[in-house]
Amino acid sequence: MSAESSEKEIRYVGVKENLAYGFANAGQVFGYNLVAGGYLSLFFTKVFGIPEQAVAVMIFVLGIWDTVNDPLMGSLIDKTRTRFGKLRPYLMIVPIPLSIATIMLFAGPEILADAKSTTIKIIYMYISYFIWEFFYTIGDVPFWGLSTAISPSTADRTRAISSARFISGLLGGLSTTLLPVMMDFTNNGVWNLTLSHDFLILAVIAGTVGMGLFSLAGYKTKERVVQTIKEPSVLDGFKVMFKNKPLMLIIIGNVLGTLTGLAGVFQTYYYSEVLNLSSAVLWINLPGTIFGFLTYLLIPKLKEKLDNRQIVMLNVICRFVVSTLVFFAGLGFYRTNIVVISILLMVQNFIFSFFNTINSVIPTEMIGDTVDYMEWKTGERNEGVSFSVLTFVGKLTGSVSTSIGTALLPVIGLSFTTNSEGLQVAVKGENTDLYIWALFTIVPYVLGLLTLIPYAFYNLTGKRLAVIRKEMAERRSALASEVSSGGGSDEQ
Repeated sequence: MSAESSEKEIRYVGVKENLAYGFANAGQVFGYNLVAGGYLSLFFTKVFGIPEQAVAVMIFVLGIWDTVNDPLMGSLIDKTRTRFGKLRPYLMIVPIPLSIATIMLFAGPEILADAKSTTIKIIYMYISYFIWEFFYTIGDVPFWGLSTAISPSTADRTRAISSARFISGLLGGLSTTLLPVMMDFTNNGVWNLTLSHDFLILAVIAGTVGMGLFSLAGYKTKERVVQTIKEPSVLDGFKVMFKNKPLMLIIIGNVLGTLTGLAGVFQTYYYSEVLNLSSAVLWINLPGTIFGFLTYLLIPKLKEKLDNRQIVMLNVICRFVVSTLVFFAGLGFYRTNIVVISILLMVQNFIFSFFNTINSVIPTEMIGDTVDYMEWKTGERNEGVSFSVLTFVGKLTGSVSTSIGTALLPVIGLSFTTNSEGLQVAVKGENTDLYIWALFTIVPYVLGLLTLIPYAFYNLTGKRLAVIRKEMAERRSALASEVSSGGGSDEQ
């Protein structure tokens, strides 16, 4: 058995609460996937008609803002002390403004349908994306912080994270399942809707149904890990983050791995501009999607054999090997034989689905371990600052990959122009399709090998982690008796 395994723990979180947490994530992810699922670049360039360079700069600039925005939000959360806890109050408030921001982000082409000035479109893009990003951060940081505060039991945390990832994969992914089908219907004249209508319809669903589900995180969960009475200052929060060596190694590893997000960006362009069939992604991903859900059941067994660090490193290596084989195997077919290329990509996604599932659970759990580590070391918990790293890196991956990917479009010879019917159509160079194929398959995962460097030094595993968990369980038991709310109360 893995050295990270421990004796049987008390179960605090029931099925209903796990389901509430999972459905909340599904509601949040439904809208998030429209932004970070590889379609944002296509939306701004092809649908909204904004120049590629302007989109790339905007996403890069606001990505830099995230380096400050997320940790600041995390520090504010760590200072919060209310009768509902320090995380749930934000989850109760944010769904409504985030709902409006999501709809407005994708309403630009309709609101400015008659606008002649590209500058006005760019200004609207900056403002709407900034507001969406601001409210998304207010919800996402406390949501993932809750995965650690929901229970002192590591098994409970794994179940909560797995529930969130599983249900969000099942329901939250519907937005990026429906969108390519709707785009094909529009492009082939099946219905009298434009591409801007397709995006806006899904944004309205995300803003209403999705945010309704997201509110479950605030109203149907509990914070059970007792917080220290002392409120840390914002500066203290940042100091703790930089003193947390395991967390810093995770940050560095994830930052080095941000360019793997290029695969998602160029997947969108590959299906829409090379194969000219956006919905092909659905049947190609279907076997992997089904298998991916089943792999949640394998996580406990895998953790018996390998520690979290080994699992993450295995993930990186296997993605590189598989993507390299697919790239070379598909060189003769990537734009001429959809049957052969579908089989190749199905095999790749089937294998990737196992590691995608693992990757959606294990890194989140590892950040929870670093929170426990700093509590063990300093006596203070910093879910806010620590999990702001998770949300920051997730958004950084999307921002950097989307910004660089969009900036690469003119370099690889892809641009969009308005035809005589007022529609945006693609203009491609001689080797554009090959470049898109490479940036969709092999290039992101070669760059992803850099992630291995910091994880080689990560040592919050094995017996060391087991000792920390045992000592923290004893400390929490003692601390609970000193705090009036108690560990399992809804009030703090």
